[in-house]
Amino acid sequence: RVQLVESGGGSEQAGGSLRLSCAASGYDYGVQTDTFCMAWFRQAPGKEREWLAGIYIGTGTTYYSDDVKGRFVISQDNAKNTLFLQMSSLRPEDTGMYYCASKRGSFRCGSLDPVDVTSWGQGTQVTVSS
Repeated sequence: RVQLVESGGGSEQAGGSLRLSCAASGYDYGVQTDTFCMAWFRQAPGKEREWLAGIYIGTGTTYYSDDVKGRFVISQDNAKNTLFLQMSSLRPEDTGMYYCASKRGSFRCGSLDPVDVTSWGQGTQVTVSS
């Protein structure tokens, strides 16, 4: 089972930037890591966990929710099995716990539902003040 560990959260003022990282490990022997879809989710207090961005490792194809398109960038460092989320033009409504997620295959990589996810990180808190 894939283990995911996020880092890079913190507090920032509106309009600022933060970069989140997610270190992945524990791939089963023989499993091709490029068959995975990796994603970032956010959960604000009192709200459901929502999908923000995804990337299919094999092709590098990226996907974004309308809310973050143009402000956030998802990327990968395959050599280090690390996923990133560069967040810019932060808004107070971006506040929440950010989770790294993974699943096998490309199906629904562009709009993952939490039930599609097979591995979750522990989350990292992002707080944006006005």
